[in-house]
Formats: sequence, C-alpha cells, structure tokens
Amino acid sequence: MKKFAIKNIKMALVGVAFLGFTSACEVTELVPANLIPDSEAFSTGARIESAVLGVYESAQRGFYNGSVQRGYPFGAANVQQGDMRGEDMYNDQAFYEITYNNSYSPVSANNVGMWISLYRMINRLNIILENLDDAVANGVLTTEAGNAYKGEMLFLRALAHHELLIHFARPYSDDPSSAGIPYRTFGIDDVTKVPDGEAVPRGTVGEDYTQLLLDLDAAEGFLPEGGPFRANKGAAIALKSRIKLHMKDWPGVLAEYTKLTSKYAVTANPATPFRGGTSSDNIFSFVNSAEANPGVNGALPSMYGNPNLGARGLVKISPIIWRATFWKAEDTRRSLLTTQSPTGIFTGKYQDAVTYTDPNVILRFSEVVLNAAEANARTGKMMEAVTLLNSVRSRALPASVPAYTVDGLGNGLLQAIFDERRIEFLAEGRRWPDIHRLSGEGLMNGIPLKATSRSITNLTFYQTATIPTDHSLEYDSHLFVWPIPLDEIQTNNSAPIPQNPGY
Repeated sequence: MKKFAIKNIKMALVGVAFLGFTSACEVTELVPANLIPDSEAFSTGARIESAVLGVYESAQRGFYNGSVQRGYPFGAANVQQGDMRGEDMYNDQAFYEITYNNSYSPVSANNVGMWISLYRMINRLNIILENLDDAVANGVLTTEAGNAYKGEMLFLRALAHHELLIHFARPYSDDPSSAGIPYRTFGIDDVTKVPDGEAVPRGTVGEDYTQLLLDLDAAEGFLPEGGPFRANKGAAIALKSRIKLHMKDWPGVLAEYTKLTSKYAVTANPATPFRGGTSSDNIFSFVNSAEANPGVNGALPSMYGNPNLGARGLVKISPIIWRATFWKAEDTRRSLLTTQSPTGIFTGKYQDAVTYTDPNVILRFSEVVLNAAEANARTGKMMEAVTLLNSVRSRALPASVPAYTVDGLGNGLLQAIFDERRIEFLAEGRRWPDIHRLSGEGLMNGIPLKATSRSITNLTFYQTATIPTDHSLEYDSHLFVWPIPLDEIQTNNSAPIPQNPGY
C-alpha cells in the first residue's frame, strides 16, 4: 500500500456521509474523523453507519491527481474511462484524450487516479470488515446488522478489485495464470501495518477471480434484498453473473440469472432506468445529489450532456455506432436516449447538467439478461438465447421491425448479442470490459478504430461524411493494459510489485 495514503488512515475509519440516501440511511452523529480515537471509531451504531457511508462516498468521489470530485472510481470515472477505451463514445476535447488515444503512462493522471482511488476505497472497507465482529460481540450492532454491513463491504471489495483487473491485467479468457493485481483483504489503519500491505503480491488473474467469487458468495449470504442505492443481494448475484461471463463459466452465468428472474425485469421503456434511479431494471447504482456529486469536471451529465442544454459536452456518441447497420433507425433508444446539437449527437441518459444528481447505474437486469443470452448461445441453446436477446432488443423497436429468429441469425447469433450490448449499454462504460474479455478469447483483436479525436465537428459525420479514424490498438500491444503507477512501485520498500511488460 502506498505510504502517502497512510496519513489519511483516520479518514478510512469514519468517512463523511454524503446526501441523497433515504431517511433510513441518514447519519445522525457525525464527528470529524481526526477527533475520534481508534478505540471509539466503532463504538456506536451511528459511527459505524457513518464509516460505511464513507466507503460509498470514497467510491462516488474518490481521488484524482491530488483532489476529489472527479468521480473516481465509481462516481462517473468508471463510465468515462470504460467508454473512452472503446470506439462507441467519442472524445471531443483534451480532457479524456490520454485514454482515448492510448497514450497513458505510469504517471498519467487517469490511470493513476483509478488505481489510487480504488485501493483507498478497498482499505476503508477492509478496516470496517475487521471491526464488525467486535461490534456485534460488544452489543453495538445486532448480528443481522453486522452481517448486512459485511455483505456491503464484501460486494464493494469485489466490485473494486474487478475494476482493477479489467484495466491493469490481461483477461481471464486469455490466460488465468497471467499476472493479476494485489487483492487486499485486510486493512491498514496503522503505520506498523504498512509492510504487510506492501508485501501483498500480484496474484494470478485466476487467483484474483477465485477471491472475487469467494467475496461475492459470502456477500450474497449476508445481504438482504433492497433498493438500488445500497449493496443488496441482487447486486451480489448480478456482479457474479458479470464476473462469470469474463471467466467463460456459461453454466454459472445461467445459474445467477435464474436467481434474479422473479425479482427484476427489463423495463418496457428503455429510458426508465435513467429517470430517477429506481426501476425494475436497476439493481445497483451509486447515488449523486445536489450537495455531493463528482462536480462539473467529473459528473456524467456535465461530461456527456448536450452543451445546448447546459452541459460541457466533452464526450459525444461516436458516428461509428450511430451509422452502424445493426442499429435500426426505428430504434427508440435513438429518440428517447439521445439529443442533438449542431456539433454532434449526445447521450440523453444523464440529464441534470446543473446539480449533477443523475446516479451512476452500475448493474442493470438488462445486462444479466444479455449475459444469459450469450451463455445460452455458447452452450447451444439457441432458442433460449434468441428469446432473451429479443426481450431487450424488441422492446425498443416497432412491430414493423421483426424480432430475431434462430434461422434468420444462423451463425450470427453471438455477433447479434455483442452488437445489442453496444446499443443497450452505450454511454454506461461497458464497452471496454467487452473488448477486454473478447480480445482475450480471440473474438476481437484489441481496440477497433475510433473516430479521430477532436475531428467530429458537425452532424454530417453522422450522415454521409467520411469518418476520420485512428487510435486502434492490437491486443498484443503492451498498451492494452494500463501500467502500474510509478508511485506504487517506487514507494514500496518491502516487496515492490512488478510493472506490466513494456512500460
């Protein structure tokens, strides 16, 4: 663990609660972290709740280049970085250019900020996990409450480590024995523990995925059902579905899908999951509020929204996907979830460009459904796969556009599922994880050509003008995975972890 993070250890103990939760989650006792002795940090239920909400806050606003409110890692940055590594969202300014054109280095802010903010979040939740049993034994928490908190922290630990794996390690689908990332399962709340943290090695990708599933299996057992703004049982199951998809564990993907079919449903209107944050499709989201959000330089509605509607508009929909033949002109996701300006087409999924209250939707049932569609197709269950694919696709199309059929798709079923994922999860950061896993499997060869950065200046590029392209990256390039931050290596005095090859 980086020594420069140790000076903020107390902040890991009692995070400042952010606004936007329901009244049941409000914190009634907030004391500045530097005034609470370690012996008292877990002495009341209110302080424990504050510490737990502090983990959510560290996920929502995190750390970036010495500051907060850039949305690292899950306030907005996971979406922005996931999209900018792919070809379907387009970089219009210098803000995300390092990610968009693959010019990152061991000291560039975007990838370094992601690493630091994720491990800070992980350290905070590990400290809480280590203190929950004592809190229950001392009568501060009931067993039920203690278990619920354990489930939340284990879910968030798995979510954070998987984000690290898809950016800083090669895919499981290529070689599970390749170098993974340090999977941290204990907290550092004292300088004397720093050497132990530094000694945690880069495990293999396979070992890391095994630990992901151990955390999520335990979380599923601990967590209650609940709404989308706190970790819940459905969220643990949905994340397992995602992780098993990366592992090519097709029966496992289907088993997790089956657990959720009676609890969630794809919404008839594709816009519903983005209008208020609660719907039958929303499984887990990070909340934002007018008082606490990633700020103008990090919030999704600011970065992704139409400048004619008050946003900064630094990221557009790429004309590459807009003009793709598989995205039908009649698709209501074109009309309900996009807006236009003279300079281009923007997503309409995030609308509040003034106070940035749009939640960052992390897990949707639509993803679980398309995961299951792919798993069925991979195991020869073509009819089941097409039915699930149509349940997402056809609800956005008029009756005049026929649904897919097994015979009509033939050998193109898998590609149709991949294409549908590009449409359904456009501007949600899911493109990079698919490029990552499919390239590892050999079904893609790295990052496809993108529209050249800062070249799409008007709507003609979405119609007939030739799209200038650049920034492709072959899978065997060392740049396919991000470098380990230089600070992480240089400040480790016990057992420096190895850098990714090529950096």
